[in-house]
Amino acid sequence: MGNNQLSPKIFACRQSKDLAEKIAECYGIELGNVEISNFSDGEFQPALVDSVRGRRIFIIGSTFPNADNLMEMLLMLDAAKRASARHITAVIPYFGYARQDRKDRPRVAIGAKLVANLLQAAGATRIMTMDLHADQIQGFFEKPVDHLYASTIFLPYLRDLNLSNVTVASPDMGGSKRAYAYSKYLESDVVICYKQRLKANVIDTMELIGEVEGRHVILVDDMIDTGGTLTKAADLMIEKGALSVRAVCTHPILSGDAYERIENSKLLELIVSDTIPLKRASSKIKVVTCAPLFADVMHKVQDNKSISGQFLM
Repeated sequence: MGNNQLSPKIFACRQSKDLAEKIAECYGIELGNVEISNFSDGEFQPALVDSVRGRRIFIIGSTFPNADNLMEMLLMLDAAKRASARHITAVIPYFGYARQDRKDRPRVAIGAKLVANLLQAAGATRIMTMDLHADQIQGFFEKPVDHLYASTIFLPYLRDLNLSNVTVASPDMGGSKRAYAYSKYLESDVVICYKQRLKANVIDTMELIGEVEGRHVILVDDMIDTGGTLTKAADLMIEKGALSVRAVCTHPILSGDAYERIENSKLLELIVSDTIPLKRASSKIKVVTCAPLFADVMHKVQDNKSISGQFLM
């Protein structure tokens, strides 16, 4: 079998086309061609134009709502499987439905497990993703999962700010592990916000565990959706005497009134990755690309090399 047959191919779902182009450029190859046929009722059918027989292929697509984004990934995986690709890696920078990782009340679905089953049934032989909402989602798969951490791209940016008196903060109890990991590399203290919700996306009360007076605070979270938690935490910390508050969030979902909340809050800066494309620009939002990280890990997967050196957490 010739080397040309074994060279990898990278394809993109439409929702992640811009990021996929950056990843392909960092990897050193061009994106594979995909044609989408659209039906009048909204149904669509992707077709891989380039031959993938016997190759390792990477299909890049975040699965944020609406459900068409997940469906497009599933159809692309199925197309690759039926075209006799040798290995099929689903590169999902943002893994949607990850917040549904357990039964937190009666008669609800475990959406993350359902999505894991669908991806494997569609043909994925490997999953690559970043900053899952819950680490244990890796166990929902029977296939290998490469779980990358955005700290790899965010920590150099934070160090370059050259801030003194830094405190890392978690906006909730569940994110304390992530906050401690960042604090280890920034050699800083940690504070935690304790919040109680009335329902999803609606906060009842929030209290601060720890001192922030005279400190530059960096809030760390895996995602920002409506922005309610982070902006409330930032305002609380400024009230408690913090000099400044920045937030680092891997996945900029930014739904509803999130942009307005951020722009009207005490947040000095929101630092995000490009796992999800921004709906609009904002003077307070700084995007740090994850493309070089994904390209490097994809190279290592292709060459059967260890990727453990990429894990800062």
